[in-house]
Amino acid sequence: MRGSAPDGSLAAKLARPKLENAEEHRKGDRVTLLEFSETLEAAGLASLRRARPRTLQLNVGLRCDLACHHCHVEAGPTRTEAIDAATARRVLEVLECNPSLTTLDLTGGAPELSDQFRSLVEGARARGRKVIDRCNLTVLFEPGQEDTASFLASQQVRVVASLPCYTAENVDAQRGRDVFRRSIAALRLLNELGYGQPKSQLALDLVYNPQGPELPPVQSELEERYRKELDDLFGISFHRLLTITNMPIKRFAHSLERDGHTEAYMSLLVNHFNPETVSKLMCRETISVGWDGQLYDCDFNQMLSLPMGGRERTIWELDATDALEGEAIEVAAHCFGCTAGSGSSCDGSLA
Repeated sequence: MRGSAPDGSLAAKLARPKLENAEEHRKGDRVTLLEFSETLEAAGLASLRRARPRTLQLNVGLRCDLACHHCHVEAGPTRTEAIDAATARRVLEVLECNPSLTTLDLTGGAPELSDQFRSLVEGARARGRKVIDRCNLTVLFEPGQEDTASFLASQQVRVVASLPCYTAENVDAQRGRDVFRRSIAALRLLNELGYGQPKSQLALDLVYNPQGPELPPVQSELEERYRKELDDLFGISFHRLLTITNMPIKRFAHSLERDGHTEAYMSLLVNHFNPETVSKLMCRETISVGWDGQLYDCDFNQMLSLPMGGRERTIWELDATDALEGEAIEVAAHCFGCTAGSGSSCDGSLA
């Protein structure tokens, strides 16, 4: 780890058992905001402000065929929250009017289960935008999804696929029974369509997150291991491995509290604060949009109901996105997750 760490007293203050309770934030608790901001100041860094937005990340809904232990959105088969057609059309209008937004990043839940998923993909691609599908892999075998993989290929969608390990034992423990077998089958299907092949334009990236309250290993080293194991055992190829830190919010936060690991995990994150990650944080160039059209600085703030810039706004109020440049970013204690060690973002490590 490079860079200095905050002192122990700060770590102790941040390690409160219910530090990342969403209701606490909604009630206006500003202590965590001050603590992260003070850490930036102590490192000689300015407060977080937006650069020109490049990515519009849209959570299309919370329905998912899985209910993973680490899920920071608490998605699952019984969730009903979903984007409607009017909001989806407004997303495409915003893309149309803002050429600096080069990427539409679709997440969930399982985004493919949304009724608006295909119209969003087709609309964004017709407007010349890159599209990312954050896919859990198993969804490709759900009823009604039989042609989803070929649809993604036909639209040249970048697939970012969850695979937290290359062994069945670890994946099934974190994501559910038989998930690993179905995930491998889905990766083989994507490979057959050209995804992940050398020199292919069909990008296939995999996502690793730790099994428990620890930081990810070095991304480049783990990628080599993944590549060898998946090729040797299953003949599977992919382009990149992205390592992502588990955020101490929602379902993962509940598991930390249940197991008595909240204090230790928050201390780990705080004491591995890395100033070199701050300039590369994804919140600086990303607009996060909820399924209901609400605006946030990042997907994690979305799940904690921390609105963009500290005031509620919707995509219906979003016109010229370049006007957001220079606006203050809403921060809280979970920001230590993105800045610990090598850093963490939706595109993997930062340093």
